[in-house]
Amino acid sequence: MEYSHDDAGLVSQPIGYWSWAASDAVVTYIRTELSQFGVTQPQWWVLNQVMSGENGRTREQVTAVLKGYLGVGDALGPEIDGLLEEGLLVLDDERLRLTTEGRDLQRRIAERQRGIRGVVHDGIDDEEYVRTLKVLQRMIHNVGGKAWHH
Repeated sequence: MEYSHDDAGLVSQPIGYWSWAASDAVVTYIRTELSQFGVTQPQWWVLNQVMSGENGRTREQVTAVLKGYLGVGDALGPEIDGLLEEGLLVLDDERLRLTTEGRDLQRRIAERQRGIRGVVHDGIDDEEYVRTLKVLQRMIHNVGGKAWHH
């Protein structure tokens, strides 16, 4: 990709296009990498949520946290069911818990995720990254949009 060094030209570029293009490229890259482990991005999110709960999590707890992620909301049911069918999760007393295989997969993907982040952030220092997020947050606020992530 050729990078424009013409700030005067960039200032008139549409943020809608560039934010979409960045999202599309990054999400496609992440999903391709995750597919090598046989999981979808929403399944990866579920594994992490279940892993972070001291005693697992209920379906409702997982859904409540992840409902804002790329509009998955109620679509998590089939993703959770797929993880249960694959033996990566078990349902015990209404709580989802990782199996030994699920913990191992979560650990391997987490390790790969660090590499994915390195590729995505190559040539971008933390200060520049934080500034970009703040600008995007302000634009969302300016148009009355809602965004959430923690």
